[in-house]
Amino acid sequence: MTIFLAILVGGLFGFVLHRVGAGNPQNLINMLRLQDLHLAKVILLAIGFSSLILFALLATGSINETHIDIKAAYAGVIIGGLIFGIGFAIAGYCPGTCLVGVGGGRKDALVFIFGGLVGAILFTLSYGGLVATFPAIFSNLAGGEVSVANTGTEFSGLSGSFPAFAVAGTIAIVFMLGAWMLPKRFNI
Repeated sequence: MTIFLAILVGGLFGFVLHRVGAGNPQNLINMLRLQDLHLAKVILLAIGFSSLILFALLATGSINETHIDIKAAYAGVIIGGLIFGIGFAIAGYCPGTCLVGVGGGRKDALVFIFGGLVGAILFTLSYGGLVATFPAIFSNLAGGEVSVANTGTEFSGLSGSFPAFAVAGTIAIVFMLGAWMLPKRFNI
C-alpha cells in the first residue's frame, strides 16, 4: 500500500508540475529572471498550503512525526546548494522538473538527468576523501538538525514554546499571501 500511495502521490505531483509548465526550462529561467512569476506564485502557494496540511496532520496525530527527517546544516550543504542553484539557473531544470520534462517529451532533460547521475556517482566515490581532507565542511552549523517549529521529535524548534501548528500556520499564511500579492512580472 505504501508503494502504491507513493506512486499515486508522485504521479499527481508530476502531473501538476507538467500542467503549470514546470517541465519547460524556459519557464523556469523566466521565473529566475523575474520575467514571468507564474511558477513562483504556484510554488509559494504550494509550500504554504502543504505546510498547513502537514502540520495539521501532525497536530491531529494522523502522521507520525518520526517519519519527518530534517537534514543537518553544514558548510557542505551551502556549497552544494550553490552548485545546485547555478546548475538550475543555467539548465532551467531541477531534479523533479527534469523528470517532468522527460515525461513531456523533452530530450534535453535526459542530458540533465545523465549529468546529475554522473555528479552523484562522482560525489559518492569521493565522499570518503572529502571528509578526510575537509572535515570542517561536514561539521554541523547552527545546531545541526533544527526546524522552525517544534515537531515533538528530537529536532529543536527555533520558535521555542509556541505551538508548532501556530508557527506553521503563520508561515503558511505568509507564503500564500505572498503568492497572491506577487505580481506576474517585475518591470525591471
